[in-house]
Amino acid sequence: MLRTPGVWSFLLPGFAARQPFAMLTIGIVLLVQHTTGSYGSAGAVAAVTGVSMALFAPQGGKLADRFGQRAVLVPGVLLHTASVAALIALALAGAPLWALFVAAVPTGASVPQIGPMVRSRWAAVLGGDRSGARATLLPTAAAFESVTDEFTFVIGPVLATALCTGVHPAAGLIAEGALTLIGGLLFAAQRGSQPRPGRNGRGEGASAEPRTSALSVPGVRVLAVAFLGIGSVFGGMQVSLTAFAEELGNPGVNGLLYGIFAAGNMLAGIVCGALAWKIGPRRRLLIGYSALTLATSVLWAVHSVPLLAGLGLLVGLCIAPALITGYTLVDSLVPASARTEAFTWLTGAVALGQAAAVTVAGQLADAFGARAGFTVPLAGTALALMVLMALRSRLSPQALGRVAARGMSHRVPVAVD
Repeated sequence: MLRTPGVWSFLLPGFAARQPFAMLTIGIVLLVQHTTGSYGSAGAVAAVTGVSMALFAPQGGKLADRFGQRAVLVPGVLLHTASVAALIALALAGAPLWALFVAAVPTGASVPQIGPMVRSRWAAVLGGDRSGARATLLPTAAAFESVTDEFTFVIGPVLATALCTGVHPAAGLIAEGALTLIGGLLFAAQRGSQPRPGRNGRGEGASAEPRTSALSVPGVRVLAVAFLGIGSVFGGMQVSLTAFAEELGNPGVNGLLYGIFAAGNMLAGIVCGALAWKIGPRRRLLIGYSALTLATSVLWAVHSVPLLAGLGLLVGLCIAPALITGYTLVDSLVPASARTEAFTWLTGAVALGQAAAVTVAGQLADAFGARAGFTVPLAGTALALMVLMALRSRLSPQALGRVAARGMSHRVPVAVD
């Protein structure tokens, strides 16, 4: 797969440009908590950023599908860098909370959706081979991207935390803005590998099929709810681990604890990508999500750093199977012309769940301590699991078959039970 001509031209800048996605929330939390002294305020500002991203990211994905990735990325990267700079300046100047909220809106709205764009490029590079030889590598590429996402959540938050606690409270966000600018522009410059815009409706390679939103696919909506729950784990862990470290009087241990949590996420992603599964993806998703909910159920009861590190590792191990399976399913459920939009709905759902969790966990940590904040991942995953169980038929073989009949030849439907 990695020997495919041209893939490294978008993989390397894509890796650098996607790091900010995992650095933004924790960078905002640490900076605003430092300047205001309140986890609730910090969580609220981060939540505005997450909600803004969740609302605008799918629209950016739809525009990228229609007009091309470069046309969306270049202005978006410039706007995001300027918005982050404004948010940093306002926070350090002691601006009122409403001013931070105002700056947070364009900051979240302009987060570049590099992960979905890289997935679309893989499909364009491998799925465009008429002989079918490269198309067989698409499942491998999907697993590779999922592992890369997990690695991003290992490196990004740990780097942002280390910079904020060891250099300056604003250093994490400064690094986030710099990586977005440099990596985003380098990624946008790789024109040869980007999918052709307007594949459905008006551009080259258009079909007679009317343009529809990826969210109109019932299975995508179900998976979006599942990813909301996963976002609640990321957001709840970030705030609660930070508060836990502060209560111990050792802020530096926050980076270690989150690094262990994220390392478990990455390790499980590598294993999941390497295995040849005999269990169908729908059943894997339900089993993995049940394990994730169970793992989060005792976070609130932990008192010591070693126990929390071990439990955080377990929670991380349970996240990757759900993420990988969810991306695999959604990639099979939607037509190629809505691929980027579909992926951004899922990343947007993670951001929205993360935003809500950061807000609630911050309020609980302020009022009742860090242990109360750890109840948020449990509540988020439990609610999402109930929806998954009730609506699992939306991820049915019939849905996959209909998509295949409509021309999704780059994916082969598999048994889901």
